[in-house]
Amino acid sequence: MAPRLFWTGHLKLSLVTCAVSMTPATTETERIRFHMMSRRTGHRVVVQYGDAATGKPVDDEDLVKGYPRGGDQYVLLEDEELDSVALESTHVIDIECFVDAGEIGWIWYDTPHYLMPDDKVGEEAFAVIRDAMRHTGTVGIARLVLYRREHAVLLEPRGKGIVVWTLRYGEEVRDPGDYVSANKMPEPDRQDVTLLGQVIGERMRPWNPDMIRDPVQARLQGIIDAKRRVRPKTPINRSATAPADHVVNIMDALKASLKSAKGHKG
Repeated sequence: MAPRLFWTGHLKLSLVTCAVSMTPATTETERIRFHMMSRRTGHRVVVQYGDAATGKPVDDEDLVKGYPRGGDQYVLLEDEELDSVALESTHVIDIECFVDAGEIGWIWYDTPHYLMPDDKVGEEAFAVIRDAMRHTGTVGIARLVLYRREHAVLLEPRGKGIVVWTLRYGEEVRDPGDYVSANKMPEPDRQDVTLLGQVIGERMRPWNPDMIRDPVQARLQGIIDAKRRVRPKTPINRSATAPADHVVNIMDALKASLKSAKGHKG
């Protein structure tokens, strides 16, 4: 089944405009989710906003956003005030500028979406924008309202379409220098690096999505299936995967790793 579109609008570059539609490139529909339940009645539990001081429920029409200014004081902001600083149009991806595709590090990338032309008329304009970026080795930067928030987005040509990445804002990315100090890192022994390179070579495999399947989901599904059949759940044996709690010599460990890898290969 084709994924359901969650955004439609227009892609704009100068005077070139075309109708486009977008859908998330990733999905969590296969992830197991739970509801909070009452153990006593077996009914679902509902959550409602309550006044922190009086404990009384607060109706949706009485909810307002507040910015803390110290102590128990808040600056209250109405929806109209928040709308006044938002983008004028929430349905236009207006490419503001272009940057070299290799200049933006992975840490800025957030959530990917697939962008495609939404009608036959706009297919040619869409293809021209896509292939021009591919030809020049650039990606486009724009702004867009998604998930009820304004985002900076990056447009990257991919196959016949374009991937729209939401980007993290500058204040959201921490400076690695604040956490990893270069002058505190020891210089590794070259022989250790060479040996570990051999271990890496022995473990090289072609990329396959099965490498990153979630084993916890499979275990949870097993428990759920067992309960559906009204069978007692099987305890999970974690001893086989528990790491040993001791320190080993890195050279001995590397040599043992190489010996083990060659033994399996042979």
